[in-house]
Amino acid sequence: MTHQLFLGEPSAVAGAVVGASLLLEGDEGRHAATVVRIRPGERYFVADGAGRRALLEATDVDRAWVRGRVVEVSEEAEPSPRLVLVQALAKGDRDEQAVEAATELGVDEVVPWQAERSVVVWRGDRAAKSLAKWAAVVARATKQSRRSRMPVTSPAVGLAPLVARVGEAALTLVLHEDATEALASVELPTSGDVLVVVGPEGGITDREIEALTLAGARPVRLGSTILRASSAGPAALAVLSAHARWT
Repeated sequence: MTHQLFLGEPSAVAGAVVGASLLLEGDEGRHAATVVRIRPGERYFVADGAGRRALLEATDVDRAWVRGRVVEVSEEAEPSPRLVLVQALAKGDRDEQAVEAATELGVDEVVPWQAERSVVVWRGDRAAKSLAKWAAVVARATKQSRRSRMPVTSPAVGLAPLVARVGEAALTLVLHEDATEALASVELPTSGDVLVVVGPEGGITDREIEALTLAGARPVRLGSTILRASSAGPAALAVLSAHARWT
């Protein structure tokens, strides 16, 4: 059975060395002690979210914390190229479902996109709360999938900032039902950012697709069926990961 993974204080994980003691406290410590019910002698992982992971064996447990002895320390290099999901805001919790699955599939960054046909609108306090909710979804999925490197949750963008991001990326793929190029046939670059752009339930407008393609994006199709906003991005990431990461 794979050991449970918790996100610890980055500075504490950064200083972890074999044989030393590491204290997991705060929300993660309480969760480990009272929900997961870690007991002395059990092993678990603590990661800093930036690629460093420590395997610990619990020595002392309280309701608010777990203390363990460091058994092993490992570093996970940043993947290259980086996979970035640009997910249009969708009604209900479909965009959050997409972000959760994308995290489990290995995405390195998620970017909320306020597309023209997005029913949901992020403004003011709602934007901050919604972004925090996405970040919490990413954190939970990071722990569930035992990742030591947590994806970045970036602020929401409109079309202009997205076009600028396309210009800086090594490759941008826009999922579009009218595309003739198959995603599975695309050759990925060896470095830089690979953006996967997913539109809202109503689809990407002609103005948006024109602006993105003029900036260098390539429209691609997943297959003969039309996927929902919650499943299109994860499906595309699975295809790309099969080519570049899953061995």
